[in-house]
Amino acid sequence: MAQKQIADKLSIYIPQSKMAQKPVERLIQLGKKEDRSINCLGVEAILYYLDRAEKED
Repeated sequence: MAQKQIADKLSIYIPQSKMAQKPVERLIQLGKKEDRSINCLGVEAILYYLDRAEKED
């Protein structure tokens, strides 16, 4: 059996049903305001979500 590897990259697909909320445009605007990259904002959001979810367990 092949050994599993941990990925160090992540690509996010945004479903059509969420496009009306303009997540990409909002990330771009927030990134400019906070002087941060979209990648940085995404990582922070994921870590925040994981911290909250793990506390609930």
